[in-house]
Amino acid sequence: MKLQPSFRIIFTGALVAILSACATYAPAGPRSLVGTWTNSLGTVWTIKADNSFDVVGAKRHIWGNLTIAGDTVTIQETGGKAAKGCHGPGVYKFSRTSQNTLAFTVVEDGCKERIKNVTLAWHRK
Repeated sequence: MKLQPSFRIIFTGALVAILSACATYAPAGPRSLVGTWTNSLGTVWTIKADNSFDVVGAKRHIWGNLTIAGDTVTIQETGGKAAKGCHGPGVYKFSRTSQNTLAFTVVEDGCKERIKNVTLAWHRK
C-alpha cells in the first residue's frame, strides 16, 4: 500500500517535467518561421503560414515566397523594390535558439544586401 503514494509522486514529477519541456520547446520545420520578426536594422519580416512573406525595411518593401525543406529555406522575392542583383533565390539554414529568436546562416546567395539582413539575429515582434 505504501507504493501508491510514491507512484503518484513519481508520476506527478514526470508529468511536470514533460509539460515544462513542451513549454520551452522551440518548434522546427515550416511552422517555426511563421510570425512577425524584426532585426537590429529595424527590418520587419512577416512570414505567413502559406510560406509567403513581406519585408519592410528602411529602404525597401519586398514580398515573395519561401520553400522549406528540413532546416533549409529558399527565399525568392516575387515583387517590390529588390536591390540590384537580388532577383534570384537565396538559400539559408535556419535555427530557433528560443521561442522568440530565429537565426540564419547562408548556404548560397548572390545578393549581398539580403545576406547582410537575413543573417542578423531575428526576434519575434
